[in-house]
Amino acid sequence: MRIRHLKAIGPSAAILAMVVFLNPTATTAQNPTMLKTPWGEPDLQGIWTDETDTPLQRPARFANQEFFTEAQRAELDQQRAAMLAGDRRSERGTARDVSGAYNSEFLSVKRVGTRTSLISDPPDGRIPPLTPEAQRIAAADREFRLAMLQSTDTCKNEEAACAGGKYDPKPSPRRAEPPPRYHTVRHNRHDNPEDTSLAERCLTLGLPEFGTAFGGSFRRIVQTPGGISIFYDVGQGQGWQRNVVMDGRPHLPSNIRQWYGDSRGRWEGNTLVVDVTNFSPKTDYQGARENLHLVERWTRTGPNTLEYVATIEDPTVWTRSWTVTQEFSKQSDKENRIYTEPRCIEGNYGLPGLLLGRRVQEHAFAQGKGPDPATQDHISAGFLLEQDPLR
Repeated sequence: MRIRHLKAIGPSAAILAMVVFLNPTATTAQNPTMLKTPWGEPDLQGIWTDETDTPLQRPARFANQEFFTEAQRAELDQQRAAMLAGDRRSERGTARDVSGAYNSEFLSVKRVGTRTSLISDPPDGRIPPLTPEAQRIAAADREFRLAMLQSTDTCKNEEAACAGGKYDPKPSPRRAEPPPRYHTVRHNRHDNPEDTSLAERCLTLGLPEFGTAFGGSFRRIVQTPGGISIFYDVGQGQGWQRNVVMDGRPHLPSNIRQWYGDSRGRWEGNTLVVDVTNFSPKTDYQGARENLHLVERWTRTGPNTLEYVATIEDPTVWTRSWTVTQEFSKQSDKENRIYTEPRCIEGNYGLPGLLLGRRVQEHAFAQGKGPDPATQDHISAGFLLEQDPLR
């Protein structure tokens, strides 16, 4: 199977299955149990990717389904093709139009997969409930973000981005406050780089990595006797590498924290089991930070298939652990290339543009030549993926 992207054609938004530059390897009859490295370990090497799109959580309308029917997949593909045909722009030249950044040309939208969610446990395909403390922290974060929006048209017009907030024509006094905790997502202030999201600062989201609409998600696994390295090529040039320690040493001391955590691996039969701890408190996955704990299981299921199962837990955030299951397809090592040097920083003219733009607006406002930047929403412009029926 090849990676196929959806393409809208003309007003009818017909679907074209379009082969992109990444091609899987040819299928062989080789028994996966015979795929071994020269030193006798199961061979997981190669470039791997998920060739279909599956939502992380099961959409409510498919609550009782683990798998889509073929008719449902076809319908979703048609809806997503129509989404790609749309240019959901605000009135051209308005603040909301200018603050919009991405359209379908920037996205990697693939055919819908067979499963209704990547989450395989709990059975309902949903992330478990938050603990009371995690709910309190999430509420404090959202309250702060809403304060940054309160004097904008987004709140005045009661748009979705201001749900739970209220409009006040005067900018919030909280604009001078630091956020409740280290900031990882966007909020409507650009006083310094830390006011922007991790991605806008070219700081990768790290583990767990389940894919992205921006450029896809690929991983190259390289094995040596006693060691495994995995390079991820994700998003818009935000590549990164992790090394899995395989010699039986324990995890790093708890006072040593790393952006991608500390990976310790072992073999259980033909399955690579990786235990990941010691995450940095400056990373964030669905609210989990330094207490995030992952157990990954990588199993070669065929010549060109690799099963990935990740169990995720953080007792300070969720009421129970949860599990994601993906199937990766092997891509041709000859026809494809992964760029191991991250390109995001060198090409990131957006971040300095955001900061400089706000300084220019503030200078103009001080001279009575423009609106107060605090009354403008620079982050909540309509975004194409908000229309995705898989969301």
